[in-house]
Amino acid sequence: MTRRLTPLNAQQTSVVIADRLRERILDGSYAPGEQLSEANLAEQLAISRGPVREALQRLAQEGLLVSHRNRGVFVVELTPGDVTEIYAAREAIELAAARTVLEGNPALRESAITRLARVVATMPDLIAAGDWKNLAKQDLKFHATLVEATGNSRMVRIYSTLAAEARICMVHLENAYHRPEALAEEHQYLVDLLATGPWDVLAEAIHTHLRTAVEDLTMLMAQRELAGQPSL
Repeated sequence: MTRRLTPLNAQQTSVVIADRLRERILDGSYAPGEQLSEANLAEQLAISRGPVREALQRLAQEGLLVSHRNRGVFVVELTPGDVTEIYAAREAIELAAARTVLEGNPALRESAITRLARVVATMPDLIAAGDWKNLAKQDLKFHATLVEATGNSRMVRIYSTLAAEARICMVHLENAYHRPEALAEEHQYLVDLLATGPWDVLAEAIHTHLRTAVEDLTMLMAQRELAGQPSL
């Protein structure tokens, strides 16, 4: 995977730069703790440093970068405690989203179920190929699709930051799934419950699904620490 960024046209803005940098952070091109140089990025993009600075500030506001005084800007590093917080916040939003969809307009619920099922259908081939990065992407797309189905723009905006943080953690662990063969089945179960209910069973399934993810991720992070590898 190439790490070099291609030049931008002068008309393009800091928003476009932020989008490109964000994807490289999320796909693992930039590692946790890696420094991003404003000057180097501006040179690669063939653009002035101003828009690059604005892009880095935007990503820092999203929580993907951290700025250290007199040192520079770095990709965020996540701890097991961060993972626990991220997934607790995700659970609160996903439970609210699932209830809204389950008890809302039947036509909108059917549309959401169709879109969610399409995401699940992509998972078996990715699991068979051991393509963990794209599997993580589809996993989070499933949950983001559920939240988007509420039509609540503020909920979607808040959730996008949490999903980005979760993806950073997942792509930097060799296999973020302790039981990958069960992943498609788990997500299909959520789709089925969204179609039929009851709510209390769906809520427990979401809780169990996310709690299992926290256990898997924190276990892998602990193994990484014992092996003397850098934290995420």
